[in-house]
Amino acid sequence: MKKYLAEMVGTFVLTFLGCGTAVALGCGSDTASIVGTAIAFGLSVVAMAYTIGGISGCHINPAITLGCFLSGRIDAKDCGMYMLFQVIGAIIAAAVLAGIVATDPSLVITTATGANACSYGITNGIIVEAVLTALFVLVVLGATAKDNEATGNFAGLAIGLSLILIHLVGIHFTGTSVNPARSIGPALFEGGKALSELWVFIVGPFIGSIIAALCWKAIATK
Repeated sequence: MKKYLAEMVGTFVLTFLGCGTAVALGCGSDTASIVGTAIAFGLSVVAMAYTIGGISGCHINPAITLGCFLSGRIDAKDCGMYMLFQVIGAIIAAAVLAGIVATDPSLVITTATGANACSYGITNGIIVEAVLTALFVLVVLGATAKDNEATGNFAGLAIGLSLILIHLVGIHFTGTSVNPARSIGPALFEGGKALSELWVFIVGPFIGSIIAALCWKAIATK
């Protein structure tokens, strides 16, 4: 149970700090806000990797959990429970963030909870999310592989830095999710377009995760 709770806490931190930064900086309004948001999500992953990595492996993302399951690193029970507690953590984070934002009228007018949206259409959104998630999950699978002596204790740093790069590419198109839980939480409180397009940010990342798992199986040495 502790590893499931760790996933909940980790996903809370990722969603609250990442989306919270996006809201506070008005992500998308200028280059600085985009860079700041990207860094916030990446550093959140780094922080959690070294906080709960030894407990749960620090997936804090259903797409990563699916990739690990398809790669044979976790069983079906852990896969389902990880995803459940990740979503719970993201919902709690979004609720707290929504409550904080509600106290600031200027933030309520401009943005709400850092939810995702398909700026250039559904097809574009699915492609962007699938490709970026595939790249991200591939980094995770490679950096945490037991036979990868090149990363060792630096896996968390490699994963966090890759997430920064992925956000720099994806924010313009979808706000960057690559994480169904991180999208579900904010969408439930923002509603509207964020909620109607939520399925894109579940389907897209899961497609990407499957692609990453297949690619890893093709190139992994063990």
